[in-house]
Amino acid sequence: MSEQKGSMIVPISIVAGLFATLGFVTWVNGALIPFMKSICELTDAESFLVASASYISFCVMALPASFILQKTGYKKGMSLGLLLMAGGALVFIPAASSRTYFVFLTGIFIQGAGMTLLQTAVNPYITILGPMESAAKRISIMGICNKAAGALGSIILGTLLLSGIKEKNELLASVGEAEKETLLNTMAGGMVTPYIVIASVLALLAVLINMAPLPDIEAPESEATDDSGAAKTSIFQFPHLWLGVLTLFTYVGAEVIAGDSIIKYGITLGLDNAEFFTSFTLGAMILTYLLGVVLIPKYISQDTALKISAALGIVFSLCILFTSGFTSVLFVASLGIANALVWPAVWPLALNGLGKFTKTASALLVMGISGGAIIPPLYGALEDAKKVALTAEGVADAAATAATGSYWILLPCYAVILFYAFSGHKIGLKKS
Repeated sequence: MSEQKGSMIVPISIVAGLFATLGFVTWVNGALIPFMKSICELTDAESFLVASASYISFCVMALPASFILQKTGYKKGMSLGLLLMAGGALVFIPAASSRTYFVFLTGIFIQGAGMTLLQTAVNPYITILGPMESAAKRISIMGICNKAAGALGSIILGTLLLSGIKEKNELLASVGEAEKETLLNTMAGGMVTPYIVIASVLALLAVLINMAPLPDIEAPESEATDDSGAAKTSIFQFPHLWLGVLTLFTYVGAEVIAGDSIIKYGITLGLDNAEFFTSFTLGAMILTYLLGVVLIPKYISQDTALKISAALGIVFSLCILFTSGFTSVLFVASLGIANALVWPAVWPLALNGLGKFTKTASALLVMGISGGAIIPPLYGALEDAKKVALTAEGVADAAATAATGSYWILLPCYAVILFYAFSGHKIGLKKS
């Protein structure tokens, strides 16, 4: 047993590095959203298309990614995903030079396509790299790496791009068109060097992963059966999987709102040092992941962890709505506690009993990440609509009130997660 654990240390460490890479690239969106809003002069809803461009690729590319992995295997698929991410980062150079929002979104979409391929490979890989009952524990460890790197990326990009953003926005509102154009071009130019560095590191990682000692492993090719013992012949015969996809869709939407809206929320409230607020959310997630590593499965089961997470999500969402100022920001950050163990718990529950359908099921679960493309812009649209209505009514601090009140969109998201935790993950499974 100890020999088997020792043989898993190297591949687990390599996959942990890949999860860290995903986290770094994903969570810089929290800094990009308010930055893009300034340099491209966007509405709140338009600025959240940064998240849409990134996460919609998971819907578009997940099944092609599954097909690619069938042909290349996990390791080469991971390497190809990193190369695509590097290519997307390079698109930021002409985007910054022209300050064209569509080109920025194109680069983000290409990065998202690479992340889709990488996610479709690493999540099932780490799930089946050991006993299924401890999969949530392994994914929790991956989550720590992902969110720690995400916090680091958010702090680095936030410092580089958003330092003094409040003063710059005030200056932009007061200068003439020519001076405004010069200032915006200067701000956009600050993105070039960071993204050249990001592209170079991703390309280097792609080469190293292709040379890395990752074992070829596959999920057991066992037949999945229904309650009568008859073999299942289609992916559509697993309702618990499809409900898992829906659960991840709502979860990722809620997670992206918690991580990507918090900086802009702090700026809207007029709070200082808002560029660091995403790290609060990710820090809360990291601490909860650590609890997951200790508690699952020795003290609590994966479905129990999911129940607790969903209930906390509902409580913290209500607290956001009924508080204000920095207190409300802290409750947005506290959603990291509610969100942390959802992803680790849903994957093994949704893949339970899939057998030979595991790769296709993994691609479908990755498609659930597209919730990050749909739900955050809905939050932005609600915020825009509320702000217009409150301004027309003469309400003081209409922008802040609208931003806070729009967080109600989180409540149905956590309700779906709660349903899956209690009964959704059992529907259609063979009773033992």
